[in-house]
Amino acid sequence: MWDGNALIYIEYKVHAYNRNGLCAVGFMDDHYPVPSAFPLLNQMSVASDSPVHSSSSDDLAAAELDSASDASSDSSLPSEEEDDTEASNHEEVEIEEASSSKGECEHPGSFGNMCFVCGQKLEETGVSFRYIHKEMRLNQDEISRLRDSDMGFLQRQRKLYLVLDLDHTLLNSTILRDLKPQEEYSNSHTHSLQDVSGGSLFKMEFMHMMTKLRPFVHSFLKEASEMFVMYIYTMGDRPYARQMLLDPKGEYFGDRIISRDDGTVRHQKSLDVVLGQESAVLILDDTENAWPNHKDNLIVIERYHFFASSCRQFDHKYKSLSELKSDESEPDGALATVLKVLKQAHALFFENVDEDISDKDVRLMLKQVRKEILKGCKVVFSRVFPTKAKPEDHPLWKMTEDLGATCATEVDASVTHVVAMEMGTEKARWAVSEREEVCGA
Repeated sequence: MWDGNALIYIEYKVHAYNRNGLCAVGFMDDHYPVPSAFPLLNQMSVASDSPVHSSSSDDLAAAELDSASDASSDSSLPSEEEDDTEASNHEEVEIEEASSSKGECEHPGSFGNMCFVCGQKLEETGVSFRYIHKEMRLNQDEISRLRDSDMGFLQRQRKLYLVLDLDHTLLNSTILRDLKPQEEYSNSHTHSLQDVSGGSLFKMEFMHMMTKLRPFVHSFLKEASEMFVMYIYTMGDRPYARQMLLDPKGEYFGDRIISRDDGTVRHQKSLDVVLGQESAVLILDDTENAWPNHKDNLIVIERYHFFASSCRQFDHKYKSLSELKSDESEPDGALATVLKVLKQAHALFFENVDEDISDKDVRLMLKQVRKEILKGCKVVFSRVFPTKAKPEDHPLWKMTEDLGATCATEVDASVTHVVAMEMGTEKARWAVSEREEVCGA
C-alpha cells in the first residue's frame, strides 16, 4: 500500500463467511473480528426473515471487496490452485471455509442460531459478543484460540490491551435539569459539537444532557493508543457511550465499545467479553467493586466530580468543580498521573524486545510499578481500624503494603507516616512533635 511517502507491506487475514448462499469476505490487518465482514453480514440480513438474494447486498459486497483490494494493491487473495510457494508468501492468510467437508465442524461460533462456519442450526450457546454483532456468539474454545493467536499481533505492534471506564473516569455528565443555579453559567461556555477535538464542555440538547471531558483526556487517549488496543466498557447504555465525543473519527476504539447490555453478569464488569488475554490487559476505572474478578488488572482512578449532581450521586457534601468554577490540572491531574503508570507497565512488559511475550503477565508489571509509590515509607495507623480487628487484614493495611510501604502498629524512629482518624491521638501528637507526616483517614 502506498501512503504517499513509502510503500507499506500489510499482512492480511481473509475470512469468508457463508450465509444462505451469500459469502461475505473480510480483510483485516491481523486483527479479529474482521470489520468488513461483519457489517457486510449485517447488510446482507442475518435476520431469518430478510431476503437472501438482494442486488443491494451484491453491490455492497462488491464495494467492500473493491475497497479492500485498493488498500492492498500489491497483495492478492491466493486461489486454491496456487502452488505452495505462492501460498507461503501469505502465511497470515486464514480462510475459514463455510463447509464441513474436511471433518465434523466444531461450531466455533454463530450468528443467530446458525453456525457461521458450516451453517448448521444451533442452540443458543457460547459467549455473546453483541457489541461486535448483535447476534454473534463464540464458544470458549474459539475465544481461547483467538486470544492465543492475538499475542503475535501484540508482540509485533508492541501493544497491550487497555479497558477504559467512561463516567467519572474520562468524563462527567449531568442531565440539564439537574444543573444547580451556581452552574447555570456553564450554558454559555459550551463548545461546538461540530469540532470536539479542541473542546471539553458540550451541551447535547437532543439527549437533554451536558458532558464535561476530563482535563488531559485528548492527550491521554492519543498517547495511550500508541501503547494499547483500547476498549470502552461502561455501565451506561450503548447510544450514550457512542455520543460521548471521545473518538469522533473512530481511531481509538472503533467498535470496541462495551455497554451494560453486553456483559455476562448483571451489575458487574468482566474481561470475558474482551478478546484479549487477561495477562495482557490493564483496566482503568473509578469503581473497584465493578471488577470483582479482575482486581489485579485494575488501576483505580479518583472519581471525576465536575457537576453537582455527581457529588449528590455519591453523597459527597463538598461543592463540585463546576460550582467552584475550577477544574483538575492538565499536567498534574489524575489522567496525567495514570498515563505515567501505564507507560511504566508497558515499558517493563516489552523491556526485552526479542523476548516471547506469551509467558509474560502485565499484572506482575503493574504490581512492580505500584510498589515504587510508597517504597521506603513506614506507616502507622491510629484509630483507623476497629479495636478487635486484626490490622493486617484490613483493606487499607493491605493496600498500603501493595504500594510498597511497611506497616506497623506502634511508632518508633523509623516511622515516616502516621494515618489517624483524629489529630488528637497519641500517635498523631507524636508525629507532630517529630515533624513526621500526619494524614487524616
